Amino acid sequence: MANENEEKKVALNASVAPDQFDWDAFEKETVYDTDRATIAEQYDKTLSKVTENEVVEGVVTSVNKKEVVVNIGYKSEGVIPTTEFRYNPDIKVGDKVEVYVQTAENKNGQLILSHKKARAMHSWDLVNDAFNKDEIIKGYVKTRTKGGMIVDVFGIEAFLPGSQIDVKPIRDYDQFVDTTMDLKIVKIVPEFRNIVVSHKALIEAELEAQKSEIIGKLEKGQVLEGTVKNVTDYGVFVDLGGVDGLIHITDLSWGRINHPKEIVELDQKINVVILDFDEEKKRIALGLKQLTPHPWDALDKEIKVGDKVKGKVVLVQDYGAFVEVAPGVEGLIHVSEMSWSPRLRIAQDFLKVGDEVEAQVLTLDRDEKKMSLGLKQLVPNPWENIREKYPVDSKHNAVVRNITNFGVFAELEEGIEGLVHISDLSWNKIKHPSEVVAPGDNMEVVILDFDEENHKLSLGHKQLTPNPWEKIENEYPVGTVTEGKILEVSDKAATVELAPEVEAVCPIKELVKEDGTTPAAGETLSFKVIDLKRNSHKLTVSHLKTYATPAAKAEKPAGDAETAKKAVKKINDSVEKTTLGDIDALAALKDQLAK
Repeated sequence: MANENEEKKVALNASVAPDQFDWDAFEKETVYDTDRATIAEQYDKTLSKVTENEVVEGVVTSVNKKEVVVNIGYKSEGVIPTTEFRYNPDIKVGDKVEVYVQTAENKNGQLILSHKKARAMHSWDLVNDAFNKDEIIKGYVKTRTKGGMIVDVFGIEAFLPGSQIDVKPIRDYDQFVDTTMDLKIVKIVPEFRNIVVSHKALIEAELEAQKSEIIGKLEKGQVLEGTVKNVTDYGVFVDLGGVDGLIHITDLSWGRINHPKEIVELDQKINVVILDFDEEKKRIALGLKQLTPHPWDALDKEIKVGDKVKGKVVLVQDYGAFVEVAPGVEGLIHVSEMSWSPRLRIAQDFLKVGDEVEAQVLTLDRDEKKMSLGLKQLVPNPWENIREKYPVDSKHNAVVRNITNFGVFAELEEGIEGLVHISDLSWNKIKHPSEVVAPGDNMEVVILDFDEENHKLSLGHKQLTPNPWEKIENEYPVGTVTEGKILEVSDKAATVELAPEVEAVCPIKELVKEDGTTPAAGETLSFKVIDLKRNSHKLTVSHLKTYATPAAKAEKPAGDAETAKKAVKKINDSVEKTTLGDIDALAALKDQLAK
């Protein structure tokens, strides 16, 4: 009876649910070992068959900081270090993962699995598949390297260039080390096993969609908040929340600035106004100064033409200087309004950036927001009493400021300059004014004439000394023999100095010495005046005629024969016109000439 009860009890336990099974009773009833073996056999049939060194799929059953527990349907679960899932920090219970069976059961009865080895078994297949399908993958940033970072992708090391980390410049790469990033494979070189990945490509795709959406909502005049993303020489790029806009340097401030960094700095939050945008090119023009009133609107209403204003020089060009007379309000002082002097000069000769100046308002157009100023108007115009101060024929000291081919510009005082024409520099002919003076020289001048309307003054220099040609006719009449110094010799003639400021020309054929040679510059010889033209200031001399006199020529046989021939011809021509009495006299003359 007792045995029947026990059998019923066992049968009852066998038919109950597993969680209600009386395991203690089962362990104590050794008499039922056969039944236990049967149950164990049936249990083993419910387990998967596991083959070592194979890759199988498992399900994550537990995750903690150190380990990930995976069930592959075996009688025990495998434990994998969390470090093998660094590329996927979001792994959770229920996720399916591939694992490599290293050992089905070690000495402790533990199943040994590896996720890293399972990935490596077909990592290149995964890489090529992800590349071909343009899939987004996860990569673990292991370390930084030159020009970028090394990333673990499917168990293979890939290169993430610095330029492909983000759409904006990255200054600190270390912030990404030991993190996991979404990536796209952009390049594969199978022969070298090289992989290049990009995170920027994902951002750009998102940004393009954001840009289209944001630009579609933009309106001119709309005010938005943005973050300064980049500062360049020509302007500032502002992030408007997924799309960038540019504030050109001219739209940063109403006043003149040298660089945008004077107004903004990186990562600064600023309000900007939409000036213009291009939906196709996705370009947005922004303004900052437009958010404040225009400085011209605040300019003192009492300022008018003729008033004096003070300001600071903010820009200097060759043609003039810009002076800021109020914040954002500038006036131009043209170089012609800086001095009464008619001499051409540049603005840098008078002003430099930073100078504080006082000027007179010459023109003022509030509508066009333009103002011109003058400096010279604050000092007396020296041309107003020019005739009283510098009467004609008065003598003065001047400074040579400029030399041209046609003359010399000499300054009598600041604002008063005159021209000494080349013909009024010297009584002698000169080829260029530089033969007489040089820039910076002091020279005596005499006032010749005025042109008050055009502020022009004619000066003379040679008029300070007597005209040597007035007495040359008396001192050097034709036929005069005097000594002269040869100044220069050319192919056609030589220049000879007879006295200070008295020069003559000697034709080259008249320069021959008695021995047949031609003298050189610097020699002093005797010369005979053979021609004088006072009006053209030209004196012609000859050295040849100082020794080849008529008497000397008569001694030469060739000269005697020529003279006798001419005399005989003259007599013969006269024979027919004479009387018989005259013939005798002419015959005697002929005999005399023949001798």
